[in-house]
Order: sequence, then C-alpha cells, then structure tokens
Amino acid sequence: MITIDNYLNSHYIHRSNWLRAAVLGANDGIISISSLAIGVAAASTTREPILLATVAGLVAGALSMAAGEYVSVNSQTDTEQADIKREEQELLEMPEVELKILAQIYEKRGLKKETALQVAKELTEADALGTHVRDELGINEMSKSNPIQAAIASGAAFTVGGVLPLLVTIIAPVKNMEYFLYGFTIISLIILGAVSAKTGGSSIKKAIIRIVIWGTIAMVLSALVGYLFSVNL
Repeated sequence: MITIDNYLNSHYIHRSNWLRAAVLGANDGIISISSLAIGVAAASTTREPILLATVAGLVAGALSMAAGEYVSVNSQTDTEQADIKREEQELLEMPEVELKILAQIYEKRGLKKETALQVAKELTEADALGTHVRDELGINEMSKSNPIQAAIASGAAFTVGGVLPLLVTIIAPVKNMEYFLYGFTIISLIILGAVSAKTGGSSIKKAIIRIVIWGTIAMVLSALVGYLFSVNL
C-alpha cells in the first residue's frame, strides 16, 4: 500500500543533502589526489615521493572534508535555530502582524485575498510556529542537513575517491605515471558522474561532461606546475 510519506520520500530531492556531500567528497578525492600525484610524478623520477605525497594528501583531505562539512552544516543549523527563535518571539509579541505576513505569502502564491487569510488563520491555529518556519522562513525537513551524516558521507566519499589514484601510484610504472593517472581518473570521473546523475535523477550526459572538463583542467594545471618546478625528486 502506498502512503503519502512513502510517496513523498520517493522524490529525488530527499536524497539531495547526503548525495551532495557524497558526490562532492568523491569528486574532490579523485581530482585533488590525482592532481597532487600528477604534479609530484611530473617532477619525480622515483616512486617514494609520489606515494608519500598521495597518502598524506588522502589522509589530510579526508579529515578536512569531514571537518569542513560538519562545521558548515552546523553553522547552517545554528542560523536556522536563531531565525526560529526570533520567529517564535515575534509570534508572541505581534501575532496579528505575523498573521498578515502569512496571508500575504499565500496571496502571492496565487490564492485570493480572503482565501489566503482564511488559510493563514487555520494553519496558525493548528501550528503557528511550524507554519511560519515552513512558509515564511523556508525551513523544512527536506532542507535540513544532519551534520554527522554529512561529515561521514563527505569524509568517506573523499577516502574512496582518493584511494583510486593511490592504487595507480602503487601499480603504474613511474615513467609516464601522470598519463596513467589521468586516464584512470577520467574513467573514474565518468563513472562517478553517471552514478550521481542516475541517483539524483538528472542528465547523465551533462553530469559526465561537467565533471570531466573541470577534472581535466585541474589535472593539467597540476602537471604543468610539476613540470615547471621539477627538481628531480
């Protein structure tokens, strides 16, 4: 039996928070670690410096991504909570003004003035704060992010993405390693773009083109830096 909750949860928008963190983490892991490895490989004649830089970048990047995502989402949550407290205070101090604001919001969405006012009154009686938080502030369950979930998704995804170029630095020959890294990274990015687009219900072609272009730019610039500052590591 299909319920309203099950139907609503089937929409792609419900996946946006964790999907964004996971795709961002994996994409950053693949591109940043590959770019780092390519830059060092372009300036190195031995494997050890490449491996050292890659492992260090992987650990630092994963921790940085997780911490950054946690702090970012918490900051957003703090801002939302501050707005909710302010709204709660305004409902106590000037309920009539808040009712008019709510009615105006519904009127702008297409309801007649009388209907908008009636809807505002009924929703205020049912749940005044919840209604204003949702319709005035634009905060709802779909827009809320879980800091821990976002941090874990981002850090884990970065690690998974970063491990892929690390394997290349272990297996591929040192000579011309940057070309192996580039080829493997492009394949990984294509797969990531396709999977993320499929999961999010967006265009696979657009996702692949976008992620490959920017990934290529990052790696080419990194290789250029390595060649320009080559010190035969």
